[in-house]
Formats: sequence, structure tokens, C-alpha cells
Amino acid sequence: MNIYLPIAEMSANIFVFLGMGGAVGFLSGMFGVGGGFLMTPLLIFSGIPPAVAVGTEAAQIVASSASGAIAQYRRKNVDIKMGVILLVGGIMGSMVGVQVVKILRAQGQFELLVSIVYVVFLGLIGSLMLIESLNTMRKAKAGKQVSARRPGQHSWIHGLPYKIRFHRSKLYISAVPPLLIGILVGFMSAIMGVGGGFIIVPAMIYLLRMPTSVVVGTSLFQVVFVTAATTILHAITNMNVDIVLALLLMAGGVIGAQFGAVAGEKLKGEQLRFLLAGLVLLVGVRMGWDLFIPPEELYSLSGIAGGGH
Repeated sequence: MNIYLPIAEMSANIFVFLGMGGAVGFLSGMFGVGGGFLMTPLLIFSGIPPAVAVGTEAAQIVASSASGAIAQYRRKNVDIKMGVILLVGGIMGSMVGVQVVKILRAQGQFELLVSIVYVVFLGLIGSLMLIESLNTMRKAKAGKQVSARRPGQHSWIHGLPYKIRFHRSKLYISAVPPLLIGILVGFMSAIMGVGGGFIIVPAMIYLLRMPTSVVVGTSLFQVVFVTAATTILHAITNMNVDIVLALLLMAGGVIGAQFGAVAGEKLKGEQLRFLLAGLVLLVGVRMGWDLFIPPEELYSLSGIAGGGH
């Protein structure tokens, strides 16, 4: 059953995109990520223009993340105060990112930038998470004491000013690192069409030393509002949000997120990080493959049709 996508200017199978939305929504609820790092490449592989994929996926993330955030809030896994600081930074970063997208589209360099940024970020973050989670699981299997990320554990972050007490996360740290993390995530959200969960989840676990369970819920809380702002900015500035496609992805994503939240409760923190790292690396490798293999057609004759014979 096909439907016409007005902004993407193509017809698409309804059930394919419903299924994609459901699968990514499941990951959203399970890992605390918006799922855009997976969905945006999938949309591009499906023939959706990159700029439309980025803008539309931001809209879909709002729905799936909201669904996952509600499920996590009911489990008391959301640090509202931390989420608000991340949100302030996220909106600042997304405003800058949307303007960068506008400039790059005008110069015809947007598709190349998206691919390069995906490969670099996904490869780096996925590798670090994979190594750490494997080491943790190996120590646990050998019966060794796994070094806990104790809330009272001090690091260079504790020396920064503007400290705030985060009761849900059991932290007393500066507001500066969460704000900077939020700015980076907001910028990436606008550039890559992602919620930024694959950046914010490792950052909160390894830099801020937050408990993994609270990280998942807080990440989703922040992602909801940042991607909502990004979607509105993209729609107004770049006019690249396809509402028909977004609604299909949202319908699947909302349902999938509820099942994902339940599945995530059954796994340990290091197991969740291992699975997320594997997914991140797989998508990074797929995007990298497209960067280096030569296209099937080296030259395009579009645009000169109708010329002299």
C-alpha cells in the first residue's frame, strides 16, 4: 500500500515506514536514545533525500522519545533538574546547527558533511562504549569487583564553579558540563537529524557519573524538547519536514518505545551499553562504506535533458 510523500516528492510503502518507526521506537525506549542515528541513515538508504531525512526524523524522534520518557518517568528514572540544564544547552546548539544546515545546503555540501560526521562520531563513541562494556562484563564473569561509578567519586568536574545538587542522580556537580553537553547534542541534532542520545548517554555515564537507569530516562526527557525545537526550526528555516512521512514513523515509534522500555528493565547496565555500542558501530560502518565505494553512475545527465541531439 503506497502513499505519496509531498516534501520528499516520492511514493512510499506505508508498512515499510511503520515498521522502521516501530523498530527505532523500541531502541529508543530500551536505550534512552532518540534512535535518529539509526533512522536517518535508514531513510537515506530508502531513497529519502538527506535534507528531508534529517528534518523529518527530528519530528519522529519527538513522538518516540516522549513515549519512552513517560514510561521511564513512571519508573522514577528521570532527573528533571539535570534534564532542564541539558535542554537549555540543547536549544542553543540546535539554533546554531539549523543555520549551518541552511548554509551547507545552499553550497551543495550538506550530504557529504552528514556522512562524514556520522562515520566519525559513531565510530568513536561506539568503539569506546564497546571496549568499556566488554571489560565490565569480563570482570563480572571472572568474579572480580567491578568498579562502581559511585556518585561521590571525585573528578576534575568537581572543581568547576556553579555547583548544583541533583538529588535524583545523587550528584553535586557544576552545571557547566551538562550545559556544554547539551549544546553539543543540540548542534548534532540539527546537523544529523538525531536526538543525540548516542552522545548524551555515554557522556552522562562516563563524565557525569550518573547511574545508568537514571541516564536513560533523563536522556529521553531532554531529547523530546530539543528535537521538538529542532523540528520547528527546520520546518521554518529549511522547509524540509515531510509531515506525512513523520506521522508514519511516529505511529510505529510510539508503540515500539513502550515495548523497548519494558525490555530495557530486564538487562544490566553493561549489557545495555554493549548492545547500543554494537548498533552504533554497525550504522557507522554502513555509512563509511557508502563514503568510500564509487557510485554506480559516475556522471549524472539530469538537468540537460531536452537539450540538442
